[in-house]
Amino acid sequence: MCGIAGIIKFKGGVTDTDVMPMIDAQAHRGPDAWGVWNDGQCALGHRRLSIIDLSEAGRQPMANDDGSIQITFNGEIYNFQQLRLELEGIGHIFRTRTDTEVIIRAYEQWGVDCISKLRGMFAFGIWDGPRRRLILARDRAGKKPLFYTRVGDKFYFASELQGLLAQSEIPREVNPRAIDQYLGYGYIPAPHTGFKNIFKLPPAHYLILENDGEPRVERYWSLNYLPKLKITEQEACEALREKLTEAVRLRMISDVPLGAFLSGGIDSSIVVGLMAALSDRPVKTFSIGFKEAAYNELDHARRIAQKWGTDHNEFIVEPDALDILPKLVRHYGEPYADSSAIPTFYVSQMTRQHVTVALNGDGGDESFAGYERYLGNYIAETINRFPGGRLAAVLMGKLIPDSINPKSRLRQARRFLSVASQPMATRYPRWLTFFTEEQKSNLYTHEFKAHLNGSEDDWLSGLFHSLPDLDPVDAAMAVDVLSYLPFDLLVKVDITSMANSLEARSPFLDHEVMEFAARLPIDIKMRGREAKYLLKRAFTDLLPAENVNRRKMGFGVPVGDWFRGPLKELLMDTLGNSRMGYFNKSVIDKLIDDHISRRADNAFQLWNLLMLELWYREYVDY
Repeated sequence: MCGIAGIIKFKGGVTDTDVMPMIDAQAHRGPDAWGVWNDGQCALGHRRLSIIDLSEAGRQPMANDDGSIQITFNGEIYNFQQLRLELEGIGHIFRTRTDTEVIIRAYEQWGVDCISKLRGMFAFGIWDGPRRRLILARDRAGKKPLFYTRVGDKFYFASELQGLLAQSEIPREVNPRAIDQYLGYGYIPAPHTGFKNIFKLPPAHYLILENDGEPRVERYWSLNYLPKLKITEQEACEALREKLTEAVRLRMISDVPLGAFLSGGIDSSIVVGLMAALSDRPVKTFSIGFKEAAYNELDHARRIAQKWGTDHNEFIVEPDALDILPKLVRHYGEPYADSSAIPTFYVSQMTRQHVTVALNGDGGDESFAGYERYLGNYIAETINRFPGGRLAAVLMGKLIPDSINPKSRLRQARRFLSVASQPMATRYPRWLTFFTEEQKSNLYTHEFKAHLNGSEDDWLSGLFHSLPDLDPVDAAMAVDVLSYLPFDLLVKVDITSMANSLEARSPFLDHEVMEFAARLPIDIKMRGREAKYLLKRAFTDLLPAENVNRRKMGFGVPVGDWFRGPLKELLMDTLGNSRMGYFNKSVIDKLIDDHISRRADNAFQLWNLLMLELWYREYVDY
C-alpha cells in the first residue's frame, strides 16, 4: 500500500523538487521507500509500503521498457498473476514480480480498457508521454482514495488531501455546498471536498487529461441488481462459499505478515474462519472494546478467536484516547463525522505492531442485507401499500415516547415511524442524516445561507431516482454502495489504517462477490425479518450460535456519555468558541445544554459540529 502524487504542466517546467512535498506529507502511507520521476512536463512521486516483491525492483514510479510510460500506483491487484500469464502469452516480457508492472503491460496492450480487467483495490496515475496524456483511476468499490485539482496551468493529484495541501499555491477556500452536505451525512460525497476546486475522483471512474485540455471523467463499472439469478438456496450457498473463499485466498497473498480485524460480528467471523482453514499457522486477530457494556463486543470476538485458536489481541478504548483527535482530523483532510474512526485507528495501531496486512469484514452488510434499516425500508413500503397505512404510521410515531438512550428500541421505533409514510427517496435519507434541512436552516447564519443560494441538498434522494425499479431492500443496499460505503466506511478504514502504515484488505468487496450478491433474489439474502440469511446458511459451520442469534451492535462509540463526562470541557470550549462564523451560537448552545442536562441525546449532531470545527482550525484558520 502506498501514497502517490503527481504534477502535470504541459508547457513544461516541473521538477522532482516540486513533487517532493506532496509525497513527504504522505510518508505514513509508505514508510519503506520513496521515489520521484519527471520529464519536465510531468512529475510523479511515490511512497512505498512493501507488500509484494520486497526487492528494489518494486520501486516506483515504474516505467515500461523505453521509459515512455510511467506509473505511480497505490493498492493491490489480486489477479495480477493470471493477468501476467495472459500478457506473457501475447509476448510481453516482465522484469519484476510486482502487480505494478502488470498494470503497465496491461495498459500497453489494452489502453484505458485495461482498468476493467483489474481485480482488486487501486488508485493510480499513468503518464503516457508519447500521447501527452494522464490517466487516473480508482477501484470499483472505492477502497483507495484519489484527489485532484487544477491551479493555473498545473494539474495536481494525490492519495490524500494532505498531499495536495502541501503545495502552498493550492488555495484553501471552503466549499459551502460541501459543508452543507457534510452536516447532513457526516461526510462529503464525490466529486466534492471541503475545499472549492479540489475534487475526489469517484469510485469506479477514471480521469483522462490530454494536451492541456479539460479533464474527462468516465465511469467504467456499475453494480447491476437485475436481472435476478435463477438459483436455489443450496446452489447460492455453494456458489457464495466458493467465491468468498477465493476472495479470502487471494487477499492472503503477501510477502509480509498478515492478520485480521475481528469484531465478533458475522462478516469478520467468516473471514477469520476462512483464513484459519487456508492457513498452516494460527491467524493473528485484533479486537477493540469499550468499558461501556452496550458498546463492547469483545466477548463475541473472543468466542471466535477460541473457536479457531487464533493469536488474539485486544485494546480498550477510553475517553483519554481522544487525544488522537487532532491527528485524525489532519489525516482526513476534510470534515468527517464517523466517531468509530477512533477505535478503528487504535485497532490499526495495535495491529501494525504485529503485522503489515489485515483482512476485515467490510462490505458484508451492503451486499447481504445486514443493516436493520434495510428491513425498515421494506416494512415502510409495505405499510404504505395499505389504505390508511401512512396515517397510522404517523399517529403511532407520535404516541411512542422518546428516549435519550441511542440504543433504545422505542427511540428507534419512533424514528422509523416518523418518516415511514414518506416516499423512499425522502424517507431513507432522513434515517441517515445528522441534521435535517429544517435543522440546518435554523443552524445557519444569514451570511452562510446566502452562500447556498437557498437551494437544498438532494444528492442522496437523487441516487434513488437514478436507480432502476428495485425491491426496497435492494434499492437501499444499492444506494449505500454508492454513498455510505465509499464515502464513510471505506474512507474511515483507509485513513486510519494508512495513518499507521497498515494495509487493510476486504474480501467482501471483491467485485465478483459483489456482482454475485447483487443479482441474488432478495428472499435469499433476507428471509422474513432475518438479515444476512444466506451468509448464515452458507457459513453455518464457521459461526457459533451465540454470535449469529444476537442483535447487530455496529461499531459505535459512546460519545454521548463522554460529552457529559470527560469530554464536556473539550466540547464547550471548542464549539462555544467557534471560529467558523457559519452558525447561530444560540442554536449550538442549546444543543450542548440539552444534551448535557439529559433533555435530549444530541451526541451525533454535536460530534458532527465538533469535527467540523476542529477541521476548520487545522486547515483553514490555522
